[in-house]
Amino acid sequence: MGCNDKKVKTSRVPTLPYYNEATFTPIWLEENNNKLKDLHRIGPFSLINQEGEIITEKTFNDKIYVTDFFFTTCPGICPKMTANMEVLQEEFLEDDDILLLSHTVTPEMDSVSVLKSYAENKGIISSKWHLVTGSQEEIYRMGRQEYFVEEDLGLTKDADEFLHTENFILVDKNKHIRGIYNGLNLTSIHQLIADIKTLKKES
Repeated sequence: MGCNDKKVKTSRVPTLPYYNEATFTPIWLEENNNKLKDLHRIGPFSLINQEGEIITEKTFNDKIYVTDFFFTTCPGICPKMTANMEVLQEEFLEDDDILLLSHTVTPEMDSVSVLKSYAENKGIISSKWHLVTGSQEEIYRMGRQEYFVEEDLGLTKDADEFLHTENFILVDKNKHIRGIYNGLNLTSIHQLIADIKTLKKES
Protein backbone atom coordinates (compact mmCIF):
# COMPACT_ATOMS: atom_id res chain seq x y z
CA MET A 1 0.00 0.00 0.00
CA GLY A 2 1.41 3.38 -1.01
CA CYS A 3 1.96 6.26 1.37
CA ASN A 4 -0.95 8.19 -0.11
CA ASP A 5 -3.46 5.35 0.06
CA LYS A 6 -6.22 6.10 2.57
CA LYS A 7 -8.57 3.48 3.88
CA VAL A 8 -12.09 4.78 3.32
CA LYS A 9 -14.23 4.34 6.41
CA THR A 10 -17.51 2.52 5.92
CA SER A 11 -20.56 2.14 8.13
CA ARG A 12 -20.32 -0.68 10.61
CA VAL A 13 -23.73 -1.93 9.45
CA PRO A 14 -25.49 -2.07 6.05
CA THR A 15 -28.36 0.09 7.33
CA LEU A 16 -28.47 2.60 10.18
CA PRO A 17 -30.70 2.25 13.24
CA TYR A 18 -33.41 4.72 14.25
CA TYR A 19 -33.45 6.64 17.53
CA ASN A 20 -36.74 7.41 19.19
CA GLU A 21 -35.80 9.05 22.49
CA ALA A 22 -33.06 10.66 24.53
CA THR A 23 -31.26 7.51 25.67
CA PHE A 24 -30.31 6.86 22.03
CA THR A 25 -31.20 3.18 22.24
CA PRO A 26 -30.98 1.89 18.65
CA ILE A 27 -34.11 0.58 16.95
CA TRP A 28 -33.55 -1.63 13.93
CA LEU A 29 -36.32 -1.46 11.33
CA GLU A 30 -36.56 -1.98 7.58
CA GLU A 31 -37.36 1.11 5.52
CA ASN A 32 -40.91 -0.05 4.77
CA ASN A 33 -41.78 -1.21 8.29
CA ASN A 34 -45.17 0.09 9.46
CA LYS A 35 -43.68 0.93 12.88
CA LEU A 36 -41.73 3.80 11.27
CA LYS A 37 -44.81 5.99 11.24
CA ASP A 38 -44.90 5.89 15.04
CA LEU A 39 -41.25 6.84 15.56
CA HIS A 40 -40.14 10.28 16.70
CA ARG A 41 -39.65 12.81 13.89
CA ILE A 42 -38.26 16.33 14.05
CA GLY A 43 -41.27 18.63 14.43
CA PRO A 44 -42.06 22.07 13.02
CA PHE A 45 -39.78 25.04 13.69
CA SER A 46 -39.12 28.53 12.35
CA LEU A 47 -35.72 30.21 12.73
CA ILE A 48 -33.65 32.79 10.83
CA ASN A 49 -30.33 32.06 9.12
CA GLN A 50 -27.22 34.16 8.48
CA GLU A 51 -28.78 35.57 5.30
CA GLY A 52 -31.89 36.75 7.15
CA GLU A 53 -33.98 34.00 5.56
CA ILE A 54 -36.67 32.11 7.46
CA ILE A 55 -35.61 28.47 7.86
CA THR A 56 -38.24 25.86 8.75
CA GLU A 57 -38.50 22.09 8.80
CA LYS A 58 -39.65 22.37 5.16
CA THR A 59 -36.19 23.66 4.21
CA PHE A 60 -35.01 20.11 4.93
CA ASN A 61 -37.74 18.21 3.11
CA ASP A 62 -36.14 15.29 1.25
CA LYS A 63 -32.72 16.26 2.64
CA ILE A 64 -30.31 14.42 4.90
CA TYR A 65 -28.86 16.88 7.42
CA VAL A 66 -26.48 17.16 10.34
CA THR A 67 -27.28 19.54 13.17
CA ASP A 68 -25.47 20.95 16.19
CA PHE A 69 -25.67 23.74 18.78
CA PHE A 70 -22.94 26.36 19.25
CA PHE A 71 -22.31 30.06 19.86
CA THR A 72 -19.99 32.43 18.05
CA THR A 73 -18.09 33.67 21.12
CA CYS A 74 -17.52 30.18 22.57
CA PRO A 75 -13.80 29.80 23.41
CA GLY A 76 -13.99 26.10 24.25
CA ILE A 77 -15.52 23.30 22.18
CA CYS A 78 -17.25 25.35 19.46
CA PRO A 79 -14.21 26.22 17.27
CA LYS A 80 -13.36 22.53 16.98
CA MET A 81 -16.99 21.66 16.26
CA THR A 82 -17.12 24.33 13.55
CA ALA A 83 -13.88 23.02 12.05
CA ASN A 84 -15.38 19.53 11.90
CA MET A 85 -18.60 20.84 10.37
CA GLU A 86 -16.32 22.42 7.75
CA VAL A 87 -14.99 18.92 7.02
CA LEU A 88 -18.58 17.87 6.30
CA GLN A 89 -19.20 20.96 4.18
CA GLU A 90 -16.17 20.14 2.06
CA GLU A 91 -17.03 16.43 1.77
CA PHE A 92 -20.59 17.06 0.58
CA LEU A 93 -20.12 20.42 -1.15
CA GLU A 94 -21.46 19.19 -4.49
CA ASP A 95 -24.22 17.01 -3.01
CA ASP A 96 -27.54 18.86 -2.89
CA ASP A 97 -29.11 16.09 -0.79
CA ILE A 98 -26.95 16.98 2.24
CA LEU A 99 -27.37 20.11 4.40
CA LEU A 100 -25.87 21.36 7.67
CA LEU A 101 -27.71 23.23 10.43
CA SER A 102 -26.07 24.98 13.40
CA HIS A 103 -28.21 26.65 16.09
CA THR A 104 -26.81 29.42 18.28
CA VAL A 105 -27.50 28.86 21.98
CA THR A 106 -26.94 32.57 22.71
CA PRO A 107 -29.46 34.14 20.31
CA GLU A 108 -29.50 37.37 22.32
CA MET A 109 -25.88 37.90 21.21
CA ASP A 110 -25.79 36.05 17.89
CA SER A 111 -27.93 38.24 15.65
CA VAL A 112 -28.25 37.69 11.90
CA SER A 113 -25.41 40.14 11.25
CA VAL A 114 -23.16 38.43 13.80
CA LEU A 115 -23.88 35.03 12.24
CA LYS A 116 -23.24 36.47 8.77
CA SER A 117 -19.86 37.82 9.83
CA TYR A 118 -18.99 34.51 11.52
CA ALA A 119 -19.99 32.60 8.39
CA GLU A 120 -17.83 34.81 6.19
CA ASN A 121 -14.84 34.42 8.52
CA LYS A 122 -15.21 30.62 8.53
CA GLY A 123 -15.85 30.15 4.82
CA ILE A 124 -19.36 28.86 5.45
CA ILE A 125 -21.46 28.47 2.31
CA SER A 126 -25.00 29.66 3.01
CA SER A 127 -26.69 27.33 0.53
CA LYS A 128 -25.09 24.33 2.25
CA TRP A 129 -24.86 25.31 5.90
CA HIS A 130 -27.48 27.32 7.82
CA LEU A 131 -26.46 29.13 11.00
CA VAL A 132 -29.72 29.96 12.74
CA THR A 133 -30.97 32.25 15.48
CA GLY A 134 -34.41 32.88 16.94
CA SER A 135 -36.03 32.72 20.35
CA GLN A 136 -33.98 30.99 23.02
CA GLU A 137 -37.10 29.10 24.11
CA GLU A 138 -37.58 27.54 20.67
CA ILE A 139 -33.89 26.75 20.14
CA TYR A 140 -33.55 25.07 23.54
CA ARG A 141 -36.80 23.18 23.02
CA MET A 142 -35.54 21.94 19.65
CA GLY A 143 -32.23 20.88 21.16
CA ARG A 144 -33.66 18.97 24.12
CA GLN A 145 -37.06 17.73 22.96
CA GLU A 146 -36.61 17.29 19.20
CA TYR A 147 -32.93 16.39 18.66
CA PHE A 148 -32.18 15.04 22.18
CA VAL A 149 -28.79 16.68 21.63
CA GLU A 150 -27.80 16.46 25.31
CA GLU A 151 -29.03 12.85 25.42
CA ASP A 152 -30.96 11.96 28.57
CA LEU A 153 -29.13 14.65 30.59
CA GLY A 154 -31.31 17.18 28.80
CA LEU A 155 -34.46 15.69 30.29
CA THR A 156 -33.48 16.78 33.80
CA LYS A 157 -32.57 20.38 32.97
CA ASP A 158 -34.70 23.49 33.35
CA ALA A 159 -35.76 25.21 30.15
CA ASP A 160 -33.47 28.17 30.92
CA GLU A 161 -30.42 26.08 31.84
CA PHE A 162 -27.59 26.65 29.37
CA LEU A 163 -27.50 24.19 26.47
CA HIS A 164 -23.94 23.20 25.61
CA THR A 165 -22.89 19.93 24.00
CA GLU A 166 -20.42 18.65 21.43
CA ASN A 167 -22.91 16.22 19.86
CA PHE A 168 -23.78 16.21 16.17
CA ILE A 169 -27.14 14.68 15.23
CA LEU A 170 -27.81 12.95 11.88
CA VAL A 171 -31.36 13.29 10.50
CA ASP A 172 -32.68 11.41 7.48
CA LYS A 173 -34.97 12.57 4.65
CA ASN A 174 -38.05 11.61 6.68
CA LYS A 175 -36.86 13.64 9.70
CA HIS A 176 -35.98 10.57 11.77
CA ILE A 177 -32.85 10.69 13.94
CA ARG A 178 -30.33 8.15 12.66
CA GLY A 179 -27.14 8.88 14.58
CA ILE A 180 -25.32 10.84 17.29
CA TYR A 181 -21.61 11.69 16.98
CA ASN A 182 -18.90 13.42 19.00
CA GLY A 183 -18.34 16.66 17.09
CA LEU A 184 -14.86 17.07 18.62
CA ASN A 185 -13.55 13.73 17.42
CA LEU A 186 -12.31 13.42 13.84
CA THR A 187 -12.70 9.64 13.88
CA SER A 188 -16.34 10.14 14.81
CA ILE A 189 -16.69 12.67 11.97
CA HIS A 190 -15.29 10.16 9.49
CA GLN A 191 -17.85 7.64 10.78
CA LEU A 192 -20.56 10.26 10.28
CA ILE A 193 -19.43 10.78 6.67
CA ALA A 194 -19.61 7.02 6.08
CA ASP A 195 -23.04 6.83 7.69
CA ILE A 196 -24.37 9.68 5.53
CA LYS A 197 -23.25 7.73 2.47
CA THR A 198 -25.06 4.67 3.83
CA LEU A 199 -28.22 6.74 4.35
CA LYS A 200 -28.05 7.99 0.77
CA LYS A 201 -28.50 4.40 -0.44
CA GLU A 202 -31.95 4.25 1.16
CA SER A 203 -34.79 4.92 -1.27
